[in-house]
Amino acid sequence: MNKASMLCTIFLRSLIVQASFNYRTMQGLGFAFAMLPLTGSKKHRDSKDRGDFLLRHSRMFSTNPYLLPAIAGSVVRMEEDGAGGSDVEDYKNALMGPYAALGDSFFWGVLRLFSSVWAVLFALSGSLYAPLLFLLFFTPPQILVRLGGYVSGLRYGRGGFHYIRSLDLPRETQRFRYGALAVLGVAVAAAFSSSGDRVGSLSSIPDLIIGSVIFLVSYWALKRGISSVKILYGSAVGCILFSIVYGYN
Repeated sequence: MNKASMLCTIFLRSLIVQASFNYRTMQGLGFAFAMLPLTGSKKHRDSKDRGDFLLRHSRMFSTNPYLLPAIAGSVVRMEEDGAGGSDVEDYKNALMGPYAALGDSFFWGVLRLFSSVWAVLFALSGSLYAPLLFLLFFTPPQILVRLGGYVSGLRYGRGGFHYIRSLDLPRETQRFRYGALAVLGVAVAAAFSSSGDRVGSLSSIPDLIIGSVIFLVSYWALKRGISSVKILYGSAVGCILFSIVYGYN
């Protein structure tokens, strides 16, 4: 296996680390599987060295799967440059916690919500392409982040984290959160205008007012430090109660 093919294989394997997730090593087994092609290099052809290599990479490891390739790329570069096993482990342990917090907040916390709300909005309009729209919003960003982080790690080794820092995920998290709530307001207004005869008689102007009120209340709640998840469930409960009231009257 030539080097380019090896690096490509490691990246592809890093996409499926969750497949071997377990409560003992978390993603450790999957990470070791991703690094396995590296044992074919000249540096790791000795059986003892190969055993030590697999042992240290199969230990407990857990981070956001979309930022994991950035760590994998840096680890490959460090291993190829002859870094000590303890240095590599320290690097992994130092980044897995912060990357988990950043990745979970952005990808699970807001990007998935943003994509889901758009998909729901299209579903309410009767479009059969709503699931594809979700994938269109959610998949390309995480693939680009995975690939960019991996390439940056291969190029800069220990300095690979600069790519993730340049993304400024906390700022993007806030932007997508506000965007998701704005689209949620439109979706709720669309749901009101399509649920029941009495609600369906509302004109477009009241619909816009309802959507605007929901958006402003959600924005105020975010400023007060209320979780976006609580706001989302609160909006859902409000819609259900609204439908029940108008359904019986």
